[in-house]
Amino acid sequence: MRGYILSIWSLIDPFYYFCTRLTYLPGKDTGGNIFRVRLTKYKGRNVVLSDGTQINKNDTLVKIHLHNVRLLKELKDIENEFKRGAIIYHYIKNSLPSVEIYIRNNRHSEKIKGIIGITQLNRGCERLGFENFEIANPIYKWFKFFTFMPIAMLSSPNSSIRHIVKYQKPAYLFMSSNKLTNMYRN
Repeated sequence: MRGYILSIWSLIDPFYYFCTRLTYLPGKDTGGNIFRVRLTKYKGRNVVLSDGTQINKNDTLVKIHLHNVRLLKELKDIENEFKRGAIIYHYIKNSLPSVEIYIRNNRHSEKIKGIIGITQLNRGCERLGFENFEIANPIYKWFKFFTFMPIAMLSSPNSSIRHIVKYQKPAYLFMSSNKLTNMYRN
């Protein structure tokens, strides 16, 4: 059943990609990159990152999106949750230098304060340089939870809905442009 759902999702994904104005990251090895990105104006509550960067409403950020259907296809035969987490971690770590290049070469680079992602995969994100912030708006938090639910069910077929509700809460992940450059510039 999962295979059929992933096949249908693969057919729908190009339409989603087009409608969301996402961009594949530059570089000769874009096939290995797990992110698609776009510039966005931040609409959440004001936050201050550990390096002093202030993210305020309407600041320009690069929104990172995991290429979920590709990731799920590649992980579908791996049952061990620890191994799956390690693979995702390495994909993200290897993709962040391309995000740094994208910001550095962007014509709006001086306005871009950092990167943002919204995900349920937020445990251990600090090792990659991200800072985790709870989504304050309860309606938006539940909306994101329900939109992530199919991904969570497909990625962990052995997990119960109770487990997903308890342990996979959506959150904002931020990293300032300066920190990204310091950690991932080639």
